[in-house]
Amino acid sequence: MTFAPTWRQGWTDPVTNGTTELRLKWDQRHGQAEGPGQPARVLAENRHLLPAAGEALDLACGLGANALLLAEAGLQVTAWDLSPVAVQRLTELARERGLTGLRAEVRDLLAAPPMASSFDVIVCSHFLERSLMPALAAALRPGGLLFYQTFSQTRITGVGPSNPAFRLADNELLRLLPDLRLRFYREEALLGDRGSGCRDLAMLVAERAR
Repeated sequence: MTFAPTWRQGWTDPVTNGTTELRLKWDQRHGQAEGPGQPARVLAENRHLLPAAGEALDLACGLGANALLLAEAGLQVTAWDLSPVAVQRLTELARERGLTGLRAEVRDLLAAPPMASSFDVIVCSHFLERSLMPALAAALRPGGLLFYQTFSQTRITGVGPSNPAFRLADNELLRLLPDLRLRFYREEALLGDRGSGCRDLAMLVAERAR
C-alpha cells in the first residue's frame, strides 16, 4: 500500500474539541502506511536554501519524510504530530537511520503552537490552519525560513480534499504571510500544458527579516 500525501484541517468541536476523533483518524492512516513517503516538493526542490546548522520544526509531521530530510541535512529537528502512532513510527525510523538529532513529539498544534523566535526552519506540508499562520511566522528566528506547501483550489486532478475551504485560494498563501520576505513561490493554476509542471499546489519559501 502506498500512502498518499495527507491534508489536515484544524477544527474544534464545542463538546469534544475534536482531538480524540482526529487522533484516531490519523492513527489509523499512519498505522496502515508502508513508510514515510517522499518529502514535500517545496522542501526537496529547495533543499539548497537550508542553513548548514540550526533548529528545525516539522509541523504536523505525519510519518516524517520532511523531518528525516532535515535531520539528514544536519539540522536539529523537532517533529510534532497529533498522532501517537506517527510519532512512534518516526522515532523508530530515526533510530534505525542513526539520526540522533531528530526528536518526535505528540502535540496538539492548535492548543500549543510554536513559541516565538524558536526555530531557524519550519516546514509545513498539507496542513492548513489559517489561524495558525501568524504564529508560524512569529516562531521563526531572524533569518529563519518557512517552507510551506498545500493544495490549491484551482485544480486539475482529484488529489486532495474535495472541500474548497481546505484548499488555498489563488495567491492566498502570499496574503496569509505578509510579514515574511518571499524567496520562492510556485502556483501554476491552469496555465500552459496542464499535463506538465506542478499542479494543484501552492508552494512557498519565505524568510523572516534579520
